[in-house]
Amino acid sequence: MVHRSGKRQNLITREESVLAIIDVQDKLVPVIVHKERVIENIVRLTKFAQMIGLPILITEQEKLGPTVHEVKKESQDSQPITKVHFNCFFSNEFKNRVHKTGRKTLILAGIEAHICVAQTALYALPYFNVHVVSDATSSRTLENWNIALERMRQAGIIITSTEMLIYELLQQAGTDEFKSALLLVK
Repeated sequence: MVHRSGKRQNLITREESVLAIIDVQDKLVPVIVHKERVIENIVRLTKFAQMIGLPILITEQEKLGPTVHEVKKESQDSQPITKVHFNCFFSNEFKNRVHKTGRKTLILAGIEAHICVAQTALYALPYFNVHVVSDATSSRTLENWNIALERMRQAGIIITSTEMLIYELLQQAGTDEFKSALLLVK
């Protein structure tokens, strides 16, 4: 988001954000480092996004099976977008769905961090405020995950965590929404 002063604003708002969950699929998840933590955090993000009304987009790389049950169960309203390119924006359906939301902040989670997440984030950066949720992404090796996060950070992508993102989008304590969200972070 760009502030009136022309400077990029680092805090995000729910009105401007869309959550994209990239390729969390049955055939890929078993070989992913920290897969349980990643799935747990993606489920948290999905539940939270629905709670506050964020649009959710889910992609599936062709031939890697369906989105894992835990994620699919929490996002039944989101019809997965099948793709063959690593960069999600090379899928016309993904690009059209993102643009249809009219939102300018892209929150990315999924796998693999150094391939599909990174290529999507780096491509989106000139057009969107991009946040990658570090504990809701991973790769087959820690080295690739670390390099991906560092490369994205160096490019200007904001690296965040599930809990940090939840509190940032909530903005305040004491509301019913806050009380509901507490169940997701405890």
